Amino acid sequence: MSAEKKNSPKNAYKYQRVLLKMSGEVLMGEKEFGLDSDTVKRVANDIKEVVDLGVQVCVVVGAGNIFRGVSGSAEGMDRTTADYMGMLGICINALALQNALEHLNVPTRVQSAIRMDQICEPYIRRKAMRHMEKGRVVIFAAGTGNPYFTTDTAGALRASEMDCDAIFKGTKVDGVYTADPHKDKNAKHFDQISFIDVLTKDLKVMDATAISLARENNIPIVVFSVREKGNFAKVVKGDGKFTVVTN
Repeated sequence: MSAEKKNSPKNAYKYQRVLLKMSGEVLMGEKEFGLDSDTVKRVANDIKEVVDLGVQVCVVVGAGNIFRGVSGSAEGMDRTTADYMGMLGICINALALQNALEHLNVPTRVQSAIRMDQICEPYIRRKAMRHMEKGRVVIFAAGTGNPYFTTDTAGALRASEMDCDAIFKGTKVDGVYTADPHKDKNAKHFDQISFIDVLTKDLKVMDATAISLARENNIPIVVFSVREKGNFAKVVKGDGKFTVVTN
């Protein structure tokens, strides 16, 4: 644990600093693409509830609601170009989330792995940590800044760099199952599962690179439903239904 984190104010909960990882599709609500303003506001309010608990929060969001690099590549586009387009989509989502949070009077900073000085800060690890210590939500944009890496990997990387206590993976289901519970009514829910089992069973919690990075740095992944209003704060407090992936 870093000296900075040790010296930060403590809250009454298990987690002092967390990274929220969610897909871009979360922000489009019931739409087929783009951003749904009501959903963005709801997600921002969920984040505010966790900040109000005294937990330091940073966020990595995807761009699947705008553009997927892999999909673009599959349609004949150069993979590197497609991935960079996806990174720009992430920045759009990050700015939308920042705007919604600041309307709730939550101080927020966007830091991008690709320099965009007119609209956000460049990613600087120590600066990001200082922001969180001061109660600001830091939204990491543009993934890792490199093609061929997913936002799952970017989330695991930033969580490791920020010395986070956990990665909260917000999904459309309330944890990890043996199969897709929307398709298989006999799918079983895991309260806890190991990183190795996630990899060997190919459970698609996050991509293999992200899982390996979290495992190597001993950062648990808490998988929960981000579509349920108020669920982020509930799970941070240890309530509700979720799955913890750990060593």
